[in-house]
Amino acid sequence: MKYPTGVKRNANQHMHGLNDKSKDKSNTDYSARGMTLEKDLDVTNTYYLNSDIAVIHKKPTPIQIVHVDYPARNRAKIDEAYFKTPSTSDFNGIYRGKYIDFEAKETRNKTRFPMINIHEHQVDHMHDCESHGGIVFLIVRFTAYGETFVYPFKEFYKHWMIFKQGGRKSIPYADIKESSITVPIRLNPRVDYLAAVDELFFK
Repeated sequence: MKYPTGVKRNANQHMHGLNDKSKDKSNTDYSARGMTLEKDLDVTNTYYLNSDIAVIHKKPTPIQIVHVDYPARNRAKIDEAYFKTPSTSDFNGIYRGKYIDFEAKETRNKTRFPMINIHEHQVDHMHDCESHGGIVFLIVRFTAYGETFVYPFKEFYKHWMIFKQGGRKSIPYADIKESSITVPIRLNPRVDYLAAVDELFFK
């Protein structure tokens, strides 16, 4: 099992990798395991921003509002809305001078990651970003095990092309675990996925 070792930042920057203190089991936040992956990432990204480590945000989903109900002046409620355009990936931003783009997915499946969990236009978008030099990956959480992986897009794309050619419709859990870096849940940052990014893309 691979865990991120982190990269030491210079004296004017904050360290977010796994230093000696963070390797202590007492720094692991077991109480956070019930939170959704998206919430964990929102908390983590806020930590990165406040610590001047990176600027990464969840992309807003573009919608067309059709009807709004106003039962009271301060209680407006959207009754009807539609997606304006297909969404791309979930998160993007800047880290160490590089553009980052990634999709975050959870699955309850214990043995595989079904391809139905991701849409073709999202894969096309991530492929385009990687082709132009961006750092692209998936964060995959297997909720049954409480395990979160940073999974390089290039590894995912191999399985995607097999799927598109009529092959296997899922990626085995073992394959993802072998090709990824496992990111433990901690106090701060909650899910330090940038330590895994350092390990995968900056070494």
